[in-house]
Amino acid sequence: MHPAAAPPLDLANYDGTPVNLEQFRGKAVLVTFVYTKCPNVCPLIISNLGTAQKRLGAAAADLQIIAVTTDPAGDTPAAIAAFLSARNMTGRMLYLLGSAPAAKVVWTAWHVEATPDAQDASLINHTAAVFGVGASGKLTTVYASNFKPSDIVHDVPLLAQE
Repeated sequence: MHPAAAPPLDLANYDGTPVNLEQFRGKAVLVTFVYTKCPNVCPLIISNLGTAQKRLGAAAADLQIIAVTTDPAGDTPAAIAAFLSARNMTGRMLYLLGSAPAAKVVWTAWHVEATPDAQDASLINHTAAVFGVGASGKLTTVYASNFKPSDIVHDVPLLAQE
């Protein structure tokens, strides 16, 4: 992957605070796309990001973790608060929400698919990856959903210097 400017990301955190990627220049940023009712990969991604963040120790100050909803109708602030609390991630990451049209703009910009499952509309089929953005705002890395926390621990200092 050739580093290029990260796509725009302009939504609100689940607490209502506006968030855009520009405000994190100078830090490594990990962006993922998840939903709270996900039965498998989303809890794993968030838990592994939390493990990596803990392992980074003081270097975690140079990292911002951002999740973007893939279920704008189902991811309520209360559901997100419970999801983050269950994974010890309250206050350790942002979880962005927006209207379905606003979320779709972000998904399209990031080349993320997010569609209801044909068999069970409560499930969302979505791109399960983590995007690594360097301190300069360039998208430099894409991690598969089964990444190892040690990969993140290794890369965050590099992304923070990028």
